[in-house]
Amino acid sequence: MTEKILKNNQAVVAGEIISDFEFSHEVFGEGFYTVKLKVSRLSHSSDTIPLLISERLIDVSQSCIGRFMEARGQFRSYNKHENNRNHLVLSLFVRELELLDVLDNRKPNMIFLDGYICKEPVYRTTPLGREIADVLLAVNRAYSKSDYIPCICWGRNARYAGKLPVGSRIQLWGRIQSREYQKKLGDDTVVNRIAYEVSVNKMEYCDDGMNLERKVADSGNIG
Repeated sequence: MTEKILKNNQAVVAGEIISDFEFSHEVFGEGFYTVKLKVSRLSHSSDTIPLLISERLIDVSQSCIGRFMEARGQFRSYNKHENNRNHLVLSLFVRELELLDVLDNRKPNMIFLDGYICKEPVYRTTPLGREIADVLLAVNRAYSKSDYIPCICWGRNARYAGKLPVGSRIQLWGRIQSREYQKKLGDDTVVNRIAYEVSVNKMEYCDDGMNLERKVADSGNIG
């Protein structure tokens, strides 16, 4: 059965492949593999973004390390159970891809999400006074499924998002980013991990009841 494609979750990334394909799972005889893509930022730093790719889209038996790729799809989540706890795993589910010789004239990292705030936003300020708000967005998928996407807002977006109640519908534009952190385990062991989230550039509040959209903040172009 072909999955209905919803337009409330659209992402495109372009960068350098930095890992081999690793088997993830199989659905109705179709194998899916993970691979990591290094995506540059305008600040000359980079993000490492995990891709989930069907074996029907590319020859997964061949190494593509060092090659450039543009991938389009949806940013998805699923709960992985490990150490008696659920761990939210995020990756870009690829629907279309193109291997490239160069990355010239490609916008390397863009995402659009339309969903509902499913957890009370957390507003805070950094020691340097920068305003930040963490938002967990539930984005509907076909067949009554949902993806739960952590998003981080800045400045005016953060001030506004911090006041929105659970259940609010918002649309947002931004980029997928990776962030390294250290986690302390129960035996005092410290491990290095990578978190993935959407860094929000622009946000709109959607009033479902009146079928109106009100623009609340715009901090510039995506990417």
